[in-house]
Amino acid sequence: MYLYGASGHAKVIIDSLKASGKQISGIFDDNPNVKQLLDFKVFGPFDGTRLGNEELIISIGLNNIRKKIVENLPETIRYGKAMHPSAIISEYANLGFGTVVMQGAVIQSSVSIGKHCIINTTASVDHDCVIEDYVHISPNATLCGAVYVGEGSHVGAGAVVIPGIKVGKWSLVAAGAVVMKDVPDNVLVIGNPARVVKNIV
Repeated sequence: MYLYGASGHAKVIIDSLKASGKQISGIFDDNPNVKQLLDFKVFGPFDGTRLGNEELIISIGLNNIRKKIVENLPETIRYGKAMHPSAIISEYANLGFGTVVMQGAVIQSSVSIGKHCIINTTASVDHDCVIEDYVHISPNATLCGAVYVGEGSHVGAGAVVIPGIKVGKWSLVAAGAVVMKDVPDNVLVIGNPARVVKNIV
């Protein structure tokens, strides 16, 4: 397993992989000044020859950057997953490749999570939720049952989304928000109850 992105987010993924007994071969990063992260060598920009047949995880927290990197890498790459053993994940949940699940997260029955998503520390995703690709569910955020989160959206730390709500694509639910009605695409919502405060691109 290799990581792409020598960031703070990568440190948490490393913890999850090590706790799961997975071997980490190294990290790619475009910053030439970064040579090491924790105990692992940083090899510089992505090198498909070095990767070989090993799996890769894009270890960058920003959803749009993860998507750009994936779109610019060869389609033949095998993406792995990182799931910390302290997370509770239903056998009836489905997680896409490249997705990471951090310490203490809970993913309940019949949840569908897309590719290259982040389910962060102690986040809770309840039954029948659908999470599209490149979504980030932040620490301690709660998605109640049958919530839909569109591609690239970010649910902030401690936010709560009540059952059956749809969050559109590439939107931001601010930390601590309580979402009680559907959220359009490309907006920022804040507060309790959450309200749209601006469009974002």
